[in-house]
Amino acid sequence: MTSWRDQCESAHETNILHIEDNAADSELLRHLLSDFPELNVSSLSDGAEALGYLRRQMQSVDAVRPDLILLDLNLPGLDGRRILMELRKDPLLRLIPVVVLSGSALEEDMMLAYELGANAYVVKPHELKRFRTVMRAICDFWCGAAAVPGRATR
Repeated sequence: MTSWRDQCESAHETNILHIEDNAADSELLRHLLSDFPELNVSSLSDGAEALGYLRRQMQSVDAVRPDLILLDLNLPGLDGRRILMELRKDPLLRLIPVVVLSGSALEEDMMLAYELGANAYVVKPHELKRFRTVMRAICDFWCGAAAVPGRATR
């Protein structure tokens, strides 16, 4: 079986939006995904700003529609739960895959995320090697294997 990296050698760029308020977690994710030059990772730390970006409002008029959203649940202000609700209500955004990437392993957080329309829930691993493996698995599946409406198959 070929890896996502092999599949994407001639493919177009894949856009990932990472919504995370912890700057260290955001930087770590960028570092882990830097092995994949085909990935264009944008990071936002504020839920309201993220919705504005996705809806191409105000300064986000030139925003790129992501192929995948990696979403932290526990954001200040407009949190990840509310972002999920808003995304799933919006006919232009509701089909974008959303992977909740959270430090919470609470069953109620997982259940609510799925009820609100998350495509997957991943608890952030504490070990760097495991985090790298998890991120590669997410990219292999969502950016390589999964067929998503509105995105050309590769």
